[in-house]
Amino acid sequence: MPVDVIMPALGMAQETGKVLRWLRADGDAVAKGEPLLEVETDKVTVEIEAPADGTLAGVTAGDGAEVPVGTVIALVLAEGEALAAVPDAEPA
Repeated sequence: MPVDVIMPALGMAQETGKVLRWLRADGDAVAKGEPLLEVETDKVTVEIEAPADGTLAGVTAGDGAEVPVGTVIALVLAEGEALAAVPDAEPA
C-alpha cells in the first residue's frame, strides 16, 4: 500500500507551506528518513523526510508551489507496487 507524503504543519497557525525544491525526483528510490524536499513557511525552512522505504511517485506539487497543510503531495510506493492509473475523462 502506498505511503502518503503530506505537507506538514510546522507551526500552530500555519495554513500552507511552500515547496522550495525536491531533493529526489519522481521514480527515485528513497529510504525512510532520507530528505525528500525542502519546505518553507513564514518562519522556517526544513527538509521533509521520506516516511517509508520505496519509490517516490505521483508528485503533485512542484518547486515553488504553495500547498495547504495536510495535502498529499506525493506517494512512496513499496517494492513491486505501481501507481494506479487515473481513468481518462470521457469526451463531452
